[in-house]
Amino acid sequence: MKDLSASVSLFEKLLQTSCYKTEIVESEKVATAFLQVGETKIELLESQTEDGVIAKFIQKKGEGIHHIAFEVEDIYTEIERLKKEGFILLSNEPKNGADNKLVCFLHPKNTNSVLIEICQQKK
Repeated sequence: MKDLSASVSLFEKLLQTSCYKTEIVESEKVATAFLQVGETKIELLESQTEDGVIAKFIQKKGEGIHHIAFEVEDIYTEIERLKKEGFILLSNEPKNGADNKLVCFLHPKNTNSVLIEICQQKK
């Protein structure tokens, strides 16, 4: 998002729910905001730098969906399973993400051009 606060307002109206959490993820240079409807969470992202990954994505593709995340019980087991299935991961180990999660991304080259994240609640 180019303007996180404007996007939060838009999605609050659209989904008839309030943003329940905001967070800065320093390692990724992004500000995040979370909304939830049922079991579905929406995470809005805003780059904190002009040359960050999210800023580059918005410059190239415009605002919109960046990735889809799926929560898993054991991210380490899932990483190994996905590798065996032939998927390319963007990192071999999970990293710290927003919302107290460990995260790992699959390369869009193997997922019909959709960036996929797997995540696990930190224990």
